[in-house]
Amino acid sequence: MHTLEEQIDLDVPVQVAWEQLHRVHQYPEFVDGLKHAHAHGNHRAHLDIEVDGQERVFETAISDHGAGQVMDWRTLDGAHLHGTVVLRQLDPGSTQLQVRVEYEPDAVHEAFGGPHGFAQSGVIERTVRSDLEQFKRLVETDRPLPGG
Repeated sequence: MHTLEEQIDLDVPVQVAWEQLHRVHQYPEFVDGLKHAHAHGNHRAHLDIEVDGQERVFETAISDHGAGQVMDWRTLDGAHLHGTVVLRQLDPGSTQLQVRVEYEPDAVHEAFGGPHGFAQSGVIERTVRSDLEQFKRLVETDRPLPGG
């Protein structure tokens, strides 16, 4: 099992970032390769991902912990990915978002193709960093009101 940890500072309050994390239908706006996403059932999300011209479908389980500051997710099939997103208030108007992704390299290669070994880790790291930058742009530009 490999683990990747990244973080980014956001110029929004924790509650704004938390609300945005729960807008599953907007995930394609900041997750590379994600074409469609929707929440359904009891803490589940359906994701349609396109990689190298091929579509993959994943079901994920999502759970919240820590009084609005920790979200866990895991795929229920396919690539066997698991992640945790932690929000930490830096001050009343800014938040640090930390993400931890655990993955099995062979399962990721089987589900998505692409390189193995160090090259695969580099691709995943760049993708996660890019997704965090996109999330930052989305949440700071839209600045949705909590509860919206």
